[in-house]
Amino acid sequence: MPGSEQVILTVSRGASEIPMRLSVAIPAYNEEGCVRNTVVALFERLKAENIDHEILVVNDNSKDDTETILKELAREIPTFRYINNKPPNGYGFAVRAGLENFSGDAVAVYMADASDRPEDLVRFFRAMEEKNVDCVFGTRFSRQSRLIDYPFVKLVFNRLANLLIQILFGLRYNDVTNAFKLYRRSAVEGMKPFLSHHFNLTVELPLKAIVRGYSYTVIPNDWINRKTGESKLKIKEMGSRYLFIILYCFIEKWLSRGDYKFKK
Repeated sequence: MPGSEQVILTVSRGASEIPMRLSVAIPAYNEEGCVRNTVVALFERLKAENIDHEILVVNDNSKDDTETILKELAREIPTFRYINNKPPNGYGFAVRAGLENFSGDAVAVYMADASDRPEDLVRFFRAMEEKNVDCVFGTRFSRQSRLIDYPFVKLVFNRLANLLIQILFGLRYNDVTNAFKLYRRSAVEGMKPFLSHHFNLTVELPLKAIVRGYSYTVIPNDWINRKTGESKLKIKEMGSRYLFIILYCFIEKWLSRGDYKFKK
């Protein structure tokens, strides 16, 4: 049933015979100090792995030289393109723009600040291919994961939020708030309409996928704190927004039971 963890950690429907094209959606706001290195490192890794892909950066009305750098990257890297996100702006709106404009069979949400690793994305993609699941979720909190310079206050908030989600939804998955995830196009379409305007979209996407019965697997991933710029996540501003989307998905789980059951 949708929302139950009969899909816990790994559910497979058999090996896929058709090669997938990977899209990587990267929201960027004032990321002039890191977006070039992030895109170049990602391109080089995906090219080395012979993964058919596109890298799509959503410029979220940046006030610095981010767009100038994106124009240069578009001339240098054949699989790269960018779009400008029209107002209203914000992380959620930027990711939603990426989810509306990607061209691949699956799309990863990836951070511009290099906190995510290209090697982990490759592992996500291979897991989706091999296990033929609809979603691949990352966890930064396993014995195989590394956290580098994770801010203490943010860590406390993260662990409390994820504990609440685990209790409410009966999940073993312990990092729902992790933005770094991979979704098949069919799952993206099945999760619409999107409600979140801000970072709470990172919770809306996986919870809707779970509640609506899409299969998933969980892969450990590393997280490295940004070296340039500043975090866009403002904890004081996000508490009520996270709570709203958690409760929305919780209500959907219990009042829409069976409406989204996945048909194999």
